Amino acid sequence: MPPSTSDAAPRGAPVHAAGCVLWRAERGDPAVDDAVDGHAALDAAVDVALVHRPKYDDWSHPKGKLHPGESAEAAAVREVREETGARCVLGARLPTVRYAVEGRPKTVDYWVAEAVSGSFVPSREIDRVAWLPPGRARLLLTHPRDRALLDAALTALTR
Repeated sequence: MPPSTSDAAPRGAPVHAAGCVLWRAERGDPAVDDAVDGHAALDAAVDVALVHRPKYDDWSHPKGKLHPGESAEAAAVREVREETGARCVLGARLPTVRYAVEGRPKTVDYWVAEAVSGSFVPSREIDRVAWLPPGRARLLLTHPRDRALLDAALTALTR
């Protein structure tokens, strides 16, 4: 069952997670222009990583739960590495996302992060990673909250 985004009163202990909108210098066809919301230059300059979770059959940004005593920043870097194989450098802080999953409140702290090395190895949790121009990534993202994060990341990268 996919994560719930209902407004029903959440039950259970809160879940704290962290993640990133992961980007790298564009490696695809620079002639492709899928510009969205005035980010045309970035669409040709960067690719964004999306992860596919077979359990939910969705596409999202890499993220995951914090370990006990772990900072949100450390968790974001760890989760990016675990889910995409990429070592990353955190950039600007992005908006925190809040929603409910199976009746529990979930808070996810996000950053823009640049991938600097590494390679993907499929796992049971993440079976695919797609590196796409932001316009195409926006179309593939399953949840509206992830599209809003992508927009925030693109704005941060243009500053």
